[in-house]
Amino acid sequence: MQITVTVNGDEHTADVEPRLLLVHFLRDTLGLTGTHWGCDTSNCGVCVVWLDGTPVKSCTVLAVMADGRAVRTVEGLAAGATLDPVQEGFVRCHGLQCGFCTPGMMLTARWLLDHNPDPSEDEIREAISGQACRCTGYENIVRSVQWAAREGAAVSKP
Repeated sequence: MQITVTVNGDEHTADVEPRLLLVHFLRDTLGLTGTHWGCDTSNCGVCVVWLDGTPVKSCTVLAVMADGRAVRTVEGLAAGATLDPVQEGFVRCHGLQCGFCTPGMMLTARWLLDHNPDPSEDEIREAISGQACRCTGYENIVRSVQWAAREGAAVSKP
């Protein structure tokens, strides 16, 4: 099937198998390897991207379901060489170790801050609860999001 998907503001048209998952379309067809692929069961959450502005686990979405829609990946967070405040927070507050969960965590955090610019610690923990991090114990991830909220987490650009 031929699909056209706008990814990080750029339109892409491709022929895909109807069973191709969005995570594989992004990684294998478009070369956007920032979206990670973990469990294939939606348990880990490392594959989170935005579909029409809503976080989804891209291992549970078929690429054909994204036809005519907008996808945002971690590669779409920065504005050129300027990091998004969420990315900057992860750098400054050591919100990553191995980095495997980081792209999905960042997109989830960006969505949270776009909808709640001053979340409590509990709200941050709830927002990221659908994603597994096996390295950090979540403390530095929470601190990273809190830093972004304090230091300029104004609504992001799509």
